[in-house]
Amino acid sequence: MKTLYFDVFAGASGDMCLGALVDAGCPLEAIKSTLQGLSLPGFDLQAEKVRRGPLSGTQVHVRVEEERHRHRKLADVLALVDRVNWPGPVRERIEAAFTALAKAEGRIHGKAYDQIHFHEVGSFDAVIDISGSLLGLHLLGVEQCACSKIHVGEGFVETQHGVLPVPAPATAELLQGFDLYSRGLAGETVTPTGAALLRVLAGQSSPMPPMRLQAIGYGAGTRETKELPNLLRVFVGETPNPTVDAVTVIEANIDDMNPEFYEPLLEQLFSAGALDITLSPLMMKKSRPGTLLTVIASPPNKESLAQMILRESATIGVRMWDCERRILQRESGETNTPWGPVKGKVCWGAGIEKRFTPEYEDCRRIQREHQVPIQRVYEEAVRSYYSQK
Repeated sequence: MKTLYFDVFAGASGDMCLGALVDAGCPLEAIKSTLQGLSLPGFDLQAEKVRRGPLSGTQVHVRVEEERHRHRKLADVLALVDRVNWPGPVRERIEAAFTALAKAEGRIHGKAYDQIHFHEVGSFDAVIDISGSLLGLHLLGVEQCACSKIHVGEGFVETQHGVLPVPAPATAELLQGFDLYSRGLAGETVTPTGAALLRVLAGQSSPMPPMRLQAIGYGAGTRETKELPNLLRVFVGETPNPTVDAVTVIEANIDDMNPEFYEPLLEQLFSAGALDITLSPLMMKKSRPGTLLTVIASPPNKESLAQMILRESATIGVRMWDCERRILQRESGETNTPWGPVKGKVCWGAGIEKRFTPEYEDCRRIQREHQVPIQRVYEEAVRSYYSQK
């Protein structure tokens, strides 16, 4: 599983995250090409190698002509985002990041999150920083993220809301559940956009997982500090599938939806990162038949998946809770049969020998092409795998 670990030793912002991904090998031109679909006035994206203290990193420069005195709501930002046909789960993660920002601002100001007027975090360059970072993760093939303890600064920062303590209130809201520390560095080290990305991608602080390291990236911030290099470091590598991991279960009771709509909903949920999905029959109030939709998700994906269920299904609410699961190690396998090769999944664990499960689609293909009962194909594939060991 391709994993990215955020090492937040000096802070994090949207542009630092984008710079770290480019420094780790994400092609800037691919990011830029997609972001041009936002059709923002004067847009350009450039990267340069810079030094911060004794270290070097990549700083990404966003050029765009901002509309004067425009304070966007969440719906305005998402309307901009929807100008682009985003690949994979990128669009859902962008919505999750800006929704998290809106909810943080709403809690601070005592307003409904969809009525909050964004200031700095609703600017064009903030949209580019967040969207570009989430797109960059997808282009790198990152499947999961984790985050170190977070170094936050001290003192105060000037914003459009006035002078605020560091970390700024919205940042502090977003960093609930993370482990924070400070070395007395004056100024804002973690911005709301950086905190929103860490919230939706990692959700909490954790030690670095076992990893076969493939790339390291350093994303440079705009400030120069003598005390600490103003850089965000990321480690990218392969981690083994864990035998124990944390997941979120998302459920919804649905009793008024056309059954034909479930198939596209499930396809969208899997594309957005759902680990598993089941549909179960229910008997609901007034003896109405219904369906229980159950989605298992990685915690960083839970908000985007919940939003998708609320938007794409007929339900008016979802339930979520975190839990642990025990899973077997797994890898792809293949075996030969008299009718050709059959791919499958090989699973094993502590005290559990490897077992081979043929892929249904391969067995079905052979059944159609050779007019062989599918059960016989399945049994022959299993027998063949064990005889070849």
